[in-house]
Amino acid sequence: MPRLARPARKQVDVYVNVSHILQALPSHGGAVEPSRQMTRTFTITQLSEAFEITPRAIRFYEDRGLLTPRREGQNRIYTARDRVRLGLILRGKRLGFRLDEIGEMLDLYDLGDGQVEQLRVTLARSRQRLETLRRQREDIDQAMAELDEACHTLEDMLAAKTAEVEPPARKRAARP
Repeated sequence: MPRLARPARKQVDVYVNVSHILQALPSHGGAVEPSRQMTRTFTITQLSEAFEITPRAIRFYEDRGLLTPRREGQNRIYTARDRVRLGLILRGKRLGFRLDEIGEMLDLYDLGDGQVEQLRVTLARSRQRLETLRRQREDIDQAMAELDEACHTLEDMLAAKTAEVEPPARKRAARP
């Protein structure tokens, strides 16, 4: 059978920076190549297992508008974008950001300005959070020093009280 000539195809090179996406994903025993990762979909069970959280937590983030999976009947279908957003949500929570702050920072991704505003806002919020944590650490250090001093004082007081009320027979038995 004679071969039919194929029409010439135009080739277009597309470069996508996925490094920030891959960094946000937890490792799961083997890397998925970036091109496949971007088209892959996930179930709520897969995401909950990958991030070690409950499906209920994922649904909570949906209720707050932070995740918007596609629906196929009763099933939720999550994209690679949803998976990255979930990773960033969890990182933001771990760093002490409120959910509304996390949502605002994530939503700035879609402005179309090459993420400039998102980076500015995230940097400013991160600096604020860092300063808050530094103040909290100072407060904690001070409280720990006060508690340490109080414990030493209480130990001394307890030792003095114990020596006053300890019966003489017991004192002699304790000495060699």
